[in-house]
Amino acid sequence: MRLMEGEHVGPFNLGNPGEFTMLELAEVVQETIDPNAKIEFRPNTEDDPHKRKPDISRAKELLGWQPKVSLRKGLPLMVSDFRQRIFGDHKVGSTTTTTNDSSS
Repeated sequence: MRLMEGEHVGPFNLGNPGEFTMLELAEVVQETIDPNAKIEFRPNTEDDPHKRKPDISRAKELLGWQPKVSLRKGLPLMVSDFRQRIFGDHKVGSTTTTTNDSSS
C-alpha cells in the first residue's frame, strides 16, 4: 500500500532476503502441500541465477518495509488461505514439485 500510494517510482524488490537453494524451497513446498509429492530434478536454464537473495534495501529505506514472516511459517499460511479462497478449504490431491540441479 505504501508503494502504491507513495511518491516513489521504479522497481522495488519485496522478496525475502533469506537465501536458500531450490531444493530447500522444493522441500518446504513438499512438506507444506503434499509430503508424498515427488521432487523432480531438471537441468538449469542458461539464465538461472546461482544466488537467489533479493536486495530489499530500497524497500527498507524508502518504504520502511521488510518481511516479518519466514518461508517456513508463511507458506503454510498462504496455502491455507488459497485453499480456503479457491476450494472452500478442500485439500487438493497429489502434487509434483520441480527443481533444478544447482540446488543440491
